[in-house]
Amino acid sequence: MILPIVVYGNPILRKKCIDIDIYSCRKKIQELIKDMFETIQKVKGIGLAAPQIGKNIRLFIVETPYLLENGKDIDNYKEVFINARILKIHGKEYEFNEGCLSIPGIMGYVKRKSHVSIEYYDHNLKKKKETLKGICARVIQHEYDHIEGKLFIDYFSSIKKKLIEKKLKILLDRKKNLKK
Repeated sequence: MILPIVVYGNPILRKKCIDIDIYSCRKKIQELIKDMFETIQKVKGIGLAAPQIGKNIRLFIVETPYLLENGKDIDNYKEVFINARILKIHGKEYEFNEGCLSIPGIMGYVKRKSHVSIEYYDHNLKKKKETLKGICARVIQHEYDHIEGKLFIDYFSSIKKKLIEKKLKILLDRKKNLKK
């Protein structure tokens, strides 16, 4: 089932998410994960966090079939992150033009480190610990920010924030008009 994506202005996007009791709701989580993958495949996204679909839980998914790195297609990386905790962000810092399904129409350069070490449960509820690099590390950091209540626009300079102010207001006004 394709899930509706929560848009900028919804307070859930700014909440720190809570851990999932993975053993008591295994079947519900598996169904939600399936729906989340269907959703990002439909909208050609590369990551989706639970707050973006209105759920205040520590869950995000990554699937990267549409990405290039150094001008070449990267291998499709597909993973589920349940109750994730970043252990270390390290490596060389670089800028990349990011966007977000919850903030449509806005893109901007964000500086992030090239490597991330993360501990999480996968879709089989198996505990994992791994270090990823490059574009996968960037997508994981972006999605992890969502479960921490942070958005990619928070990294923008004050000048860039001023430049997108009107677009953000349009998103907020559109949201208010939909409620009427």
